[in-house]
Amino acid sequence: MNGAVDFIKTLGVPRLAAMGVVALALLGFFSFIIMRATAPAMVPLYSDLSVQDSGSIVKELEAQAIQYEIRNDGTQILVPKEQMPRIRMRLAEKGLPLGGSVGYEIFDKSDALGTTTFVQNINHLRALEGELSRTIRSLDRVEQARVHLVIPERQLFQKEKVEPSASIVVKARGSLEPAQVRAIQHLVATSVQGLRPGRVSVVDESGRMLASGMEDDQPGMIAASLQERNVAFERRMETQVDAIVAKIVGDGRAQVRVTADVDYNRVTQTSDSFDPNGQVIRSEQTEEENSTTANQENGVTVGNQVPGGQQNQSGNQGKDASSKTTETKNYEISKTSRTEILEAGRVKRLSVAVLVDGVYATGTNGEVTYQPRAQKDLDQITALVKSAVGFDQSRGDTVEVVNLRFAEAPQSLPLETAKTGFAAMFDFSKDDVVRFAEMGVLLLMTLLVLLIAVRPLIKKITAENVAQNTAAATSGTGMFAGLPNLTAIQSGQNALINGTHGTSGTNPDGSPAHATEGSESGSTDLVPSGPNKLELAQQLGALQATSIAKVGEMIKENPGEATAIIRGWLADG
Repeated sequence: MNGAVDFIKTLGVPRLAAMGVVALALLGFFSFIIMRATAPAMVPLYSDLSVQDSGSIVKELEAQAIQYEIRNDGTQILVPKEQMPRIRMRLAEKGLPLGGSVGYEIFDKSDALGTTTFVQNINHLRALEGELSRTIRSLDRVEQARVHLVIPERQLFQKEKVEPSASIVVKARGSLEPAQVRAIQHLVATSVQGLRPGRVSVVDESGRMLASGMEDDQPGMIAASLQERNVAFERRMETQVDAIVAKIVGDGRAQVRVTADVDYNRVTQTSDSFDPNGQVIRSEQTEEENSTTANQENGVTVGNQVPGGQQNQSGNQGKDASSKTTETKNYEISKTSRTEILEAGRVKRLSVAVLVDGVYATGTNGEVTYQPRAQKDLDQITALVKSAVGFDQSRGDTVEVVNLRFAEAPQSLPLETAKTGFAAMFDFSKDDVVRFAEMGVLLLMTLLVLLIAVRPLIKKITAENVAQNTAAATSGTGMFAGLPNLTAIQSGQNALINGTHGTSGTNPDGSPAHATEGSESGSTDLVPSGPNKLELAQQLGALQATSIAKVGEMIKENPGEATAIIRGWLADG
């Protein structure tokens, strides 16, 4: 403790104040590093929240004592990554977030006894609009949605029925395709009783009309719908063909285009066919007639013609008998009546064009060479494409498969294999890489602070302390106080080696001076008199041995100070 107190006293007040300031700064810096390193990774719990939802969620998180962060003016809330799934489940139990709208939960806490029919109808309409808004927001490209429904009430003794209608305002990420707009229309129409898709209008956030809400039987809408159906059919066929060809030539090494001639006319055909061989008796009628007639023949004479004359009674008499049979048969010929309705959307003709790339090979020198595909491979690809599109030669379908070199050669990528065993331990995700990068930056900042701020300060303090100890040793004070002058000993040794006593070891008359062992004055008169060099060497050796022994004892008693002095010597050397 005495050594520590002496060391602190030697530093001085300004130096202690500077060290205190630096220590506080380092303490704050390392505290920040520790807190940042041990802080949990925060991930978004929900984004694009309304002010009402943000307030409700923050209130619930504070009640559960869960750490959270608010960003983007309250529209985004971040929570610890490990707790995110559990927090979402807890909030779902509370019905959060509401999405800025009210759903069927409006009936959970309502008092049905004190509510009028009008209020119940309004709440039902609000709940239906809110549920539809949530459903539309669940679509991929829809960010926000608001639904307005107009459901007229049926009046008593009213003949004409007013149809319901709906209007939707959507905020999309990018632009919605016509098929997606029609999907929203059908979604809302099937959720409201009596609502038709043509009565649903859709508008985006910029006020652009996506669906007019007019009837679908208008000529303009029909033409647009048919064109969209044609394009959708062609895209579907292209996707099917590309999926097959890509398995052979590789992803991105084939281009497929399909042109379809589709007949959208709706045709109704009625035909009657008769089979003469298939006769069937429908009715049969038979009539028979028999008759007998007596016949008397008289001759023509003058007497027969004169009035009052005598008739000739001698004539030929006879009988006529006849019979008649009539038979009538009615036959029914088999008849087949067929009514055929050909719906719109019949494919009249298909044209398919497939462009495939060749084969690339890498030589021994790393150079990539191109080779065209064999005709046999092209024929097999053509056969597969015909089967995929339903090729029909009778209607004039055409399929062309052409092999040409693409402008860009494929980039060879290594095949990805599932990592197992020891390699799986180093299969880091994107979050892990970001975390490691953050820790690396913090470690680098720590090393820079230690090298730039702490190390020079410690070195400066140590150097000043060593300088003080070295000065004390040179002047005969401090740890080495009381030792003989080491410089004088070295002088005597040099004089002995050179064969002279040296100027510092002689008297004014030229006679050698006598050394006093253990002199406190630090005089350099250490070379003894006399011509015997052996005695002189013995005296110097004994003096040097005594000094070395005393230095060893001092080093054992004060190892720290001795180490500082040696460091100072090494630094000065």
